[in-house]
Amino acid sequence: MAKDVEVKVKNTYTMERGDTVCDVRVSDEVIAIIAGLAATEVEGISSMAGDITKELISKLGMNNLSKGVKVSVSEEEVSIEISLNLKYGYNIPETSAKVQDKVKIAVENMTNLNVTEINVKIAGMEVEAK
Repeated sequence: MAKDVEVKVKNTYTMERGDTVCDVRVSDEVIAIIAGLAATEVEGISSMAGDITKELISKLGMNNLSKGVKVSVSEEEVSIEISLNLKYGYNIPETSAKVQDKVKIAVENMTNLNVTEINVKIAGMEVEAK
C-alpha cells in the first residue's frame, strides 16, 4: 500500500548564527504538514485528498494534516506533490497557481530550503448541496 507521505530518516540542515553552528533536524512529514496547511488556506480549496484509508481516518476525527502530500528532499532542495479537492466554480489553473505560490512561500520561509517543484493534482470536486 502506498503512503501519502514518504518519511525518510530525518534530514539534517546545518545552520550558522554568529559564532554558533548547529544541526537542525526536520522530518519530511513536517514539510508535508506545512505544505498541506498552506494549500488549504487558498480560497477555492475544499480539502486535501488522500487514499481511502486516510479519508476514513479523517472522517473518524483523526485528521492527518499531511495527507495527500508527497515530499522529496535532497540536500537543500524540496520537491512537493500535493493532491487537493477543489470547490465547484473555481478556475482550476488559477487556483492551482495560488496553491503553488502559497506552498512555496510557506515552506521556504519556515525551513530555509529551496522549493524547486510543486505539482498540484486536483483529485476531486466539492459541489454544494442545494
